[in-house]
Amino acid sequence: MKLGVLTVLLSGKPFEEALAYLSESGVEMIEVGCGGYPGTAHADPDILLNNPEALEQFKNTIKKYNMTISALSCHGNPVHPQKEIAEGFHQAFEKTVLLAEKLGIQHINTFSGCPGDHDGAKYPNWVTCAWPEDYLQVLEYQWNEVLIPYWKNAVAFAKEHGVTKIGLEMHPGFCVYNPETLLKLRDAVGEEIGANFDPSHLYWQGIDPVIAIRKLDKAIFHFHAKDTKVDEANKAVNGVLDTKNYGDELNRSWIFRTVGYGHGTDEWKEIISMLKKIGYDYAISIEHEDSLMSINEGLQKAITFLKDVIIEETNDGMWWA
Repeated sequence: MKLGVLTVLLSGKPFEEALAYLSESGVEMIEVGCGGYPGTAHADPDILLNNPEALEQFKNTIKKYNMTISALSCHGNPVHPQKEIAEGFHQAFEKTVLLAEKLGIQHINTFSGCPGDHDGAKYPNWVTCAWPEDYLQVLEYQWNEVLIPYWKNAVAFAKEHGVTKIGLEMHPGFCVYNPETLLKLRDAVGEEIGANFDPSHLYWQGIDPVIAIRKLDKAIFHFHAKDTKVDEANKAVNGVLDTKNYGDELNRSWIFRTVGYGHGTDEWKEIISMLKKIGYDYAISIEHEDSLMSINEGLQKAITFLKDVIIEETNDGMWWA
């Protein structure tokens, strides 16, 4: 396994300055935003796909700091009910795929997306219950008429350009938000669909990441190192569904934390060990969204914490037997 970082948190720095900082911090892999919600601060496909010199400079900068790209990220909602919004996210996805092809990368990270509840809808409709039965009809429409057809076409396009691992982040608000929905889409579309496994979004739903990793097994393509702290007092009163602003830390039922501040060393060692058991030996990519810490402090604490728990070396088999 190698320590990585989603470089979006360093969007305020030029790409080379960001890589120099990460290299000095002991980071080996980078996950780079190429559109959608992550933006294009460090990799703009409109430039890199049309300017060979810019592309070569981009690759040389990565090589200069002994980095490897773990994935290109273009998180968005390509099935948004407003067609112009959906098209923007879809174009970001396709451009990211084309850039991955140029760079020889197979991994793309994004969201599944969430449609509206009918063709004329204006906003996404995330279904969270099974009754009244109207909601089951919404799910039928979303999955069978929108989501599965979209991803069948998107996967076909990606495969044509050498991208065979589309890591969907299981994120509430989108149709794929837990292992069951991830596997449902994978079964319907193909093995090119997998997980960009982020335990932070699972913790507050009451999902055990260690057991979820065991369940997903080879469907895990990429891993986000991010934590969540559940406020038991607020949860006891209002449950875990929470629409208050992320900045209202004192009153929310949960908030994102840098790794180690939501769950301790023992928990993260169990996560890393289960990843090792299923054969995952790829990026442990830090996504820092801790609202209680600065960019630098939250990232540096995550790096220090993870260096102690990541299993870096290939084992020598059962050497004692």
